[in-house]
Amino acid sequence: MALLSASGWPMAELRFDDRVAVVTGAGRGLGREYALLLASRGASVVVNDPGSALTGDGADAGPAEQVVEEIRAAGGEAAACTESVATAEGGQAIIAAALEHYGRLDILIHNAGNVRRAPLSEMSYDDFDAVLDVHLRGAFHVVRPAFPVMCAAGYGRVVLTSSIGGLYGNHDVANYAAAKAGIIGLSNVVALEGAEHGVRCNVIVPGAVTRMAEGLDTSAYPPMGPELVAPVVGWLAHENCCVTGEALAAIAGRVARVVVAEAPGVYQPSWSIEAVGERIDEIRDVSEPLVFPVVPGGHSDHIGYSFGMARGTT
Repeated sequence: MALLSASGWPMAELRFDDRVAVVTGAGRGLGREYALLLASRGASVVVNDPGSALTGDGADAGPAEQVVEEIRAAGGEAAACTESVATAEGGQAIIAAALEHYGRLDILIHNAGNVRRAPLSEMSYDDFDAVLDVHLRGAFHVVRPAFPVMCAAGYGRVVLTSSIGGLYGNHDVANYAAAKAGIIGLSNVVALEGAEHGVRCNVIVPGAVTRMAEGLDTSAYPPMGPELVAPVVGWLAHENCCVTGEALAAIAGRVARVVVAEAPGVYQPSWSIEAVGERIDEIRDVSEPLVFPVVPGGHSDHIGYSFGMARGTT
């Protein structure tokens, strides 16, 4: 069946022939869907998953090997890797697996995750670290060895995973929220430093019913399976992806750009506590928001705008 655009015109299928992808946490849920989709479009995929429990404990090679078998049975190419992203050595081994099996690396999708819920007043330090180790440090553990490989090749697509919990917080997941918020900062730096080398990095903010939703009442949810998220990740991973340093949310069929925005703000040559309180409504007014794109220079654009207000040129 021909693919049709929203306007009804035929679309060429976007493929990944001759591309090599690493997908972490690919043994189940969202990661599995990403791996299957990329492989069905021609990519060779390193299916990474240690087969841990939802808390991150234990190991089982079964999930990764099963996905590899599915891909090969459908005529695709894949290799399993059961190393953990939670350590630097594991991250290096995951990237090395792609180079050893296929001699290159074009796409990195960091999807691996774990959950350890507890109210903030009761969360243990171990549970806080265990979640950061997989989500945030895990992202760095695979990005760090992958990035120079991609830069040297002059091409790369990196997709990191945040969450609405990282954007807006949620109860009982201070560890998860902190990790997912940190992912956005890491992605921005990858995008900035990779821009001149043809390496693009973006964030997916997915919402899907997977085992990560265990214990939640999802009976009233609309359809929101992983298959509604995977095409968005597929586009971010494709050579046609024209954005970098951005975040796309995908939940229940809705896809939307997520941005960090600022109010235009208020300038005074000096401030007092009382003056801040007196003008707080103006300070907080986001009716005309400002967005400073990460690339080519959101950091310097923010400073330039602020300095311009001080100089009377903005």
